[in-house]
Amino acid sequence: MSGVSPPGPWRRVSWVVLVVVLGVALGVGASRGGQPPTATQRADAIDALVRCPSCEGISVADSSASTAVAIRHTVAARVRAGQSDSQIDAFLVSRYGPGILLRPPVHGATAWVWVVPPAAAAVAVAGLTMALWRRRSRAPVAVSAEDRALVRRAQAARAEAGTGAEVVRTP
Repeated sequence: MSGVSPPGPWRRVSWVVLVVVLGVALGVGASRGGQPPTATQRADAIDALVRCPSCEGISVADSSASTAVAIRHTVAARVRAGQSDSQIDAFLVSRYGPGILLRPPVHGATAWVWVVPPAAAAVAVAGLTMALWRRRSRAPVAVSAEDRALVRRAQAARAEAGTGAEVVRTP
């Protein structure tokens, strides 16, 4: 019986088991964190999310400007001092303003920037799904003999008027 899929409801059960096993495996793999990041890795991650104040649209990590170098040193010193990422971000915002962060905080008015596009996409997908489901579930319209005769008369009248349209025969 190798290579033959199980008949009937067993096919669905095997798919459900496969999905459950895959979900558990992904959950276990995602929950296992690796080694905690080193101070240098944390500082690099923070630098990548901080905008260079003297450059146009690049991070402190990618800039060689003197202000970027100073910010990198400040971030590294604060990481070594044991401050959390949010404390370092708060310090930089207090010193340079909220525009220093490449990724704005997700609260207040900025939350709408992060929430509205995925919500709109979900609503669009749901609407499209419902429209296609309704279209698919509609019963086909039966054409009556009276309707067929009406179409034949219209086609004949159009052909006699000289429009050059062909008369299409309906069964």
